Amino acid sequence: MQRRTFLQGLAAAGALSGLPFGLAQAMTQTGSVSVESLPKLEGELTLYLGRGEGGLYENVLKAIEKRNPKLNLKVRRGGSAALANTIVAETKAGVKRADLFWAVDTGSIGVVTDAGAAKPLPNDLRSQLREDFQYPSWSPVTGRVRTLPYNTERVKPEQIPESVMALADSDLKVGWAPAYSSFQSFVTAMRILEGDKATKAWLKGINKHAKKYAGELGVVMGVERGEVDIGFANHYYTLRLKSGKPNANVALAYSKGDAGCLVNASGIVALSEGDLPVNFIRYLLSQEVQSYLAREAYEIPLVQGVEQPQGLASLSTLSPPEMDLRKLADLRPTLNLMREVGVL
Repeated sequence: MQRRTFLQGLAAAGALSGLPFGLAQAMTQTGSVSVESLPKLEGELTLYLGRGEGGLYENVLKAIEKRNPKLNLKVRRGGSAALANTIVAETKAGVKRADLFWAVDTGSIGVVTDAGAAKPLPNDLRSQLREDFQYPSWSPVTGRVRTLPYNTERVKPEQIPESVMALADSDLKVGWAPAYSSFQSFVTAMRILEGDKATKAWLKGINKHAKKYAGELGVVMGVERGEVDIGFANHYYTLRLKSGKPNANVALAYSKGDAGCLVNASGIVALSEGDLPVNFIRYLLSQEVQSYLAREAYEIPLVQGVEQPQGLASLSTLSPPEMDLRKLADLRPTLNLMREVGVL
């Protein structure tokens, strides 16, 4: 499916004027804020941007710059984990080069907040977010839920256990991407929730009937082709595949109360004091940007009242585990465990 431009995406979200950013009403009935009500951004900002989402985050930045011609936005791009380590090193050295850090995973956010580099965010900004995603020192932008994509011709829903842990002993052929960062965050969550011993046993069990893929889009495509029965992947890979192939033989299942249904998030941290970094974050939480990322990236909007992508179960019906997402920064023991088992 050919992706729409950012402005086309905003038009589809209901922002239909020809003004930059496709401005809608100042405040929607649901309580989410339109860019029309936000202050203009003026001055210099340096953003460290974790790579991700096939250029869609770049489209958002370009639209913000177009809306704010007096903003001088400098962007340093790289892997989220590498940029987080850079920020920690700069903080320890007493050097401030970044005003904001937008990461595609919460583990990298945890590295930065644990180092004391994050600045507190105002209550009115945090209150826009869903109640279970309000944090004092960082702001989630969009969410993603771990899912179990399965082949609808090879597997019946009742064959899928409610516990992801039970899949280790099942007869289902599984697709996974052990080298992929999202999968490693999932295993980290399992370590935290279930312990190292249980996680090690799970990895060994799955490895006996698993097919390895380079990434989670590959997992979903392998499921749809019937190479495997079921897989582990973030939700949006399945939704993106089905957007271009509505009759694809793949559907989503969800485990309950364990790491297999973890809701993770991309997030942003203010590294400098003042209104400008905070107001930049407000743009990412606007009705227009949240709707755009939901429609084009199939990510889950975390601002209250913005519609989530079609084809995904409502967050209110899911049973994700309760945990501080910043703990996903504890990745080293996970990698050591995966190497010990031989899946990396």
